[in-house]
Amino acid sequence: MDILKIISPTVMAFFIGIFITPFFTKYFYKYKMWKKSPRTEAGDITSDHFKKIHNTDLEISTPRVGGIIIWASVFITVAVIYILSIVFPYDAIGELSFFSRSQTVVPLGAFFLAALIGLLDDLLQIFGQGSYAKDALVYRKVKIVFVTLIGLAIATWFYFKLDFTSIHIPFDGPWELGIWFIPFFALVMLATFSTSVIDGLDGLAGGVMASCFTAFAAIAFLGSQYDISALSGAIAGGILAFLWFNVPPARFYMGETGMLALTVALSVIAFLTDSVLLLPVIALPLVLTTLSVIIQIGVYKVFNHRRVFLVAPLHHHFQALGWPREKVVMRYWIVSVVCAITGVILYLVS
Repeated sequence: MDILKIISPTVMAFFIGIFITPFFTKYFYKYKMWKKSPRTEAGDITSDHFKKIHNTDLEISTPRVGGIIIWASVFITVAVIYILSIVFPYDAIGELSFFSRSQTVVPLGAFFLAALIGLLDDLLQIFGQGSYAKDALVYRKVKIVFVTLIGLAIATWFYFKLDFTSIHIPFDGPWELGIWFIPFFALVMLATFSTSVIDGLDGLAGGVMASCFTAFAAIAFLGSQYDISALSGAIAGGILAFLWFNVPPARFYMGETGMLALTVALSVIAFLTDSVLLLPVIALPLVLTTLSVIIQIGVYKVFNHRRVFLVAPLHHHFQALGWPREKVVMRYWIVSVVCAITGVILYLVS
């Protein structure tokens, strides 16, 4: 029954996402929910290479709020299973509910709050007027503030309500942080949020994120945290539904409403499963992509406009080397699966 509790919401979220996508897509295109000018990738300081690898005409006519598919499918899945568990409390279906105060209320709340903040960001960039609405740097700073506040609020709840004061070090044991757990939690959430720069190629972010959440579904299951495992599975199912329509040529992009929700939820689940130090292993493609941007900007500013990568983030560097988009994406997927499996194995042996 435990494994059924994990599989059911995963499959349900996937098919719900497939079912609702045509409805949302109709409105995405009807209201032209795309940015009206080409986006500039974080860390891009090589405009010639950037122009060569981007089809700007296509990019500015593709909706950028596709993340709605992910969190809407998760929301409907949670609601349907929860309602059925109330109507049929003594049947087998009543045991499938994974909406619980002890395990999933906090990550669900963080997931949907971040999704709404990201959606507001997307809508402002799509429909906003004036210099403020067009200033990507301002948006980035505002999002950093919001993510930091969310991280501090959730960390405080973890510390005072759930008695989280330490993190588990693989092959060693718990490391007591005390009150420093709160800023550490916020820092990890902020670092995870910074990996949203990976949302730059059709299917790239979706495939990597699906592997990450699948890995944490397995880790939570192995740790007997079945509700968290079911939630992680449902999110993975929603991502796969999104990915069905996001593979080349993409019908829409994930946008901030997707990436912000996923990165925030991922960090919360990593702490809840006491496996936060495995997050850099499981999400290694995200980590490397973010580091490529940091390195590129740092070297560019310090060493008189020198560059390490042809284009940053890292996936665009591979494009500039001549790799087709599909090859970059599929190799990222392969590495993501390997990293996810490695993370689960490390959890088992440590």
